[in-house]
Amino acid sequence: MDERSNPTHSHGEFKLRYGHPLPFGSSHVPHGVNFSIFSAHATGCTLVLFERGAAEPLVEIPFPPEYRLGQVWAMTVDDLDYEKFDYGFRFEGPYDPREGHYFDPKNIVLDPHARKIAGREVWMGRPTVTPPIHRGRIPHEEFYWEHSRPLRSPESELIIYEMHVRGFTRHSSSGVQHPGTFEGIREKAAYFSELGVNCIELMPVFEFDECENTRTNPATGEPLCNYWGYSTVGFFAPKCSYAASAELGRQVHEFKHMMKTLHAEGVEVVLDVVFNHTAEGGADGPVISFRGIDNKTYYIIDAKGRFSNYTGCGNTVNCNHPAVRGFVISCLRYWAAEFHIDGFRFDLASVLGRDTSGAPLLNPPLLESLAYDPVLAGCDLIAEAWDAGGLYQVGNFPSYGRWMEWNGKFRDCVRRFLKGDSGMVGEMVQRIMGSPDLYAAAGRKPTASVNFITCHDGFTLRDLFTYNEKHNLENGENNNDGGNDNHSWNCGVEGETDDLEVRELRLRQCKNAMLLLLTSQGVPMIYMGDERGRAQRGNNNAYCHDEDWNWMNWDLDAEGESMLRFTKGMIAFRKANPALRQPEFLTGRDQIGSGYPDISWHGVLPWRPDWTASSRSLAFMLCGRHGEAAGGPPHFLYVAMNMFCKPLEFTLPVLPKGMSWHVFSDTGLPAPDDITVPGGEKVLARQKQYSVREWTSIILVGK
Repeated sequence: MDERSNPTHSHGEFKLRYGHPLPFGSSHVPHGVNFSIFSAHATGCTLVLFERGAAEPLVEIPFPPEYRLGQVWAMTVDDLDYEKFDYGFRFEGPYDPREGHYFDPKNIVLDPHARKIAGREVWMGRPTVTPPIHRGRIPHEEFYWEHSRPLRSPESELIIYEMHVRGFTRHSSSGVQHPGTFEGIREKAAYFSELGVNCIELMPVFEFDECENTRTNPATGEPLCNYWGYSTVGFFAPKCSYAASAELGRQVHEFKHMMKTLHAEGVEVVLDVVFNHTAEGGADGPVISFRGIDNKTYYIIDAKGRFSNYTGCGNTVNCNHPAVRGFVISCLRYWAAEFHIDGFRFDLASVLGRDTSGAPLLNPPLLESLAYDPVLAGCDLIAEAWDAGGLYQVGNFPSYGRWMEWNGKFRDCVRRFLKGDSGMVGEMVQRIMGSPDLYAAAGRKPTASVNFITCHDGFTLRDLFTYNEKHNLENGENNNDGGNDNHSWNCGVEGETDDLEVRELRLRQCKNAMLLLLTSQGVPMIYMGDERGRAQRGNNNAYCHDEDWNWMNWDLDAEGESMLRFTKGMIAFRKANPALRQPEFLTGRDQIGSGYPDISWHGVLPWRPDWTASSRSLAFMLCGRHGEAAGGPPHFLYVAMNMFCKPLEFTLPVLPKGMSWHVFSDTGLPAPDDITVPGGEKVLARQKQYSVREWTSIILVGK
């Protein structure tokens, strides 16, 4: 029997019937559209329908009380033409901020499960006269994936490239037809495989309001924006204005087309997701979605009704409340299933381990659920293992054998070693080996460590060796924002300079950093543009600048060309040498019967590393089988680093009879002699010693 023959209610021309509580949000059902939404504390709910493009509602349909099942309102609207309408909700309930309630039926709130969001199809980049109204759009479109599937590369094989969707192609030099969009990334998909990276990590792509920043640039008077997007408005919807086809409502299709092309290039996609806070801010923030639907459930509220702020952004999502936990899991399942996403990086992930009162949990239900979820079983899960409330969990993040971590200790140690700080050699051993001091005792692998020296949050690699201090005055916060503990070094001059010696040293240090990153065990992550010498004018918190200096400039100067060639060579070298990307920790023992340990440590004299606080040099040698020749001869790699202010003569370990040292890289040499191609190494003239220039790294291959 046709269900429409027995509608239970009508509202004007609209015929209504009992809805399905799951799935939440809007969904197509036979002969109609189903709307379902949860609130534990609301007393009434109204569906608000807009004709597309209209400022005012066309009709408002209260949910009949009997359409509520438990704490869920569910209603099917028969024969609703989904192509003509956008929607939102009004909620009734107590307005009592001291008890954590902000119900106000005057507010039309966004469906938190909306899979498309209308109202901001064009990137604005500056505040508007009236606050944006984000409206849900009823999705219905097919996408033909053919044989495209998530790639699911082994973690030990990953080389991650962190990037900003808009900034990657927005610059006029990108040459794409649709700059600053998902389509722009698709046009540039071959760049990643040419560079050698096999995984990109996209900064937030969930819908956000780029106009929420109310500050102005004190240097120009121009309004600033929320460029990075770490302030989520809609968790299920791709950022509308990141799509070239947004005004046609094709953002979902465009995102999927990008994913299909990237996977065809052998490139995985990890999304940077923000579940720790939302765009609604603190008590004085806007009512967009959660706050008007069920503030007390969705946010951590203290005994006086105040918003707990473990994020530094005004609110903290109540992640381990059972209903909110279900929301997070269903969101990630949706992205994994519908968009073929390969993994997720969780911003301020330590928040996800706090209980409903904010206290850290020993066994956080959300983290456990994500680790064991059957749909997410093949996805990489990466934690930024700290939050703004002081909870720092690098090495201690509850992993359940699944979670990887941004290793902030790798970043800090490498930066300090490269600029010549004393007492860093001993810790460098741990970082090069994949940080066994952090992960081995818990049975975790070197792949738990996502190694990075730079990321979106901080200096670019070039700026790391151009500035001693942050230069954030243009952010409009009196230079008080951004980190102060940058461990950077300007190489003698603050800022850009024409001094050729200083510039050569800076380029050498950038190459040293890339070499060290790509010869360390663990999973390396490169920040967008570091391979090309991208600079941010000393701004280490460029979250608010949608400017050409904050975009990827595809035009290369000589230094950029040299850096790009070097980076490509180092990535190729890592891929060609399995000893650099082991899935298990190296042991320091002979694993293949060669008479040599799998890793050994050296100083200027072989087998005699200098562990003193004054030491600024270190060398290590790897011994293993090369490639697929499991029964072949041993293969040796030797890496020496001199971060002392004078050249050092390194005496080389003696190789087995019949083998000799060959030079792959020497960052102290000008291009093109600084690096070769794997397999193209030239035999070393002097087999016993190698003079390593100050602030220089070398790689030798024994074969």
